Amino acid sequence: MDALLSVATIYILIVIGFIFKRVFKDEVKEKSFVLLNLYFLQPILIFWGLTRAPINDEFIISPLIYAVAVFITLFFAFFYSKKIFKDYQDRSIFLASSLVGNTGNLGIPLGIALFGEASVPYTSILNIANMFYIYIFSVYFFAGEKFKFTDALKEIFKIPAIHAAILALLFNYYGFTLNENFEKVFTMGAYAAIVMQLIVFGIFMSQVRIRSANWNLSINITLFKHIILPIIGLFVIVYFKIDPFVGAIIFLELIVPLAVNNVNLSALYNCKPIDTTFAVIISTLSFIGFMAVYIIVIDKFFGV
Repeated sequence: MDALLSVATIYILIVIGFIFKRVFKDEVKEKSFVLLNLYFLQPILIFWGLTRAPINDEFIISPLIYAVAVFITLFFAFFYSKKIFKDYQDRSIFLASSLVGNTGNLGIPLGIALFGEASVPYTSILNIANMFYIYIFSVYFFAGEKFKFTDALKEIFKIPAIHAAILALLFNYYGFTLNENFEKVFTMGAYAAIVMQLIVFGIFMSQVRIRSANWNLSINITLFKHIILPIIGLFVIVYFKIDPFVGAIIFLELIVPLAVNNVNLSALYNCKPIDTTFAVIISTLSFIGFMAVYIIVIDKFFGV
């Protein structure tokens, strides 16, 4: 019950963003919030998160375990999509979005809510792994023939969070520490980024207009995101026999609902953004419904 309450309180900030946009409508320029968060607050959060604890074996292996679970699931999803979807764009959306979790907007704050600040280094590095998947593989599926792999590799290194991550890892590796005053500033900036992330998510949620819901697409995405991926991820985590605390965090990052970035990319490449948005909503609602089960699984397999 305490774990469920911790998760539920996180959604208060999403509701604030939702109401904020609904009440003030066009006065709210969400792009300004996105730019502020992406270029200034997110790098602070990433740097702060990746310097919370010294680099150890679990820190290095956690994104590898995450990637193994995702790519095993992608293998099954690829062949499954050929049988289920006749429409090329539906198949593209399914492959692009069904494995991309909201590891930034929800993963980091949920980790803090459930496991405390000790989870931040791991949720941060897993968020970086997820970003690489989004900007390489998801772009490939959304863009189709318009996409070149080499272009994606170039583009990903333009993301400020990547620079912050590299700097933080070097900072951590060589044993540097922030002095007390900078520590306070970075902590304030990190929590500001988390709050901003949740509010921006609520703002995007408030703008959804469901014209013709694509239930087949959304249900199949939910099947893979919230059932198949967690099951495969659980087997992979148990196989690697990683520390239970870290294992629970990896599992959490695998079960979070679809990322809002899916909507941005589908709109950019004209790949049914309305259907993608609807899938994000269904995934978010499904995550809330499955949360009690997920918490039981975390307690049973990881004991945290």
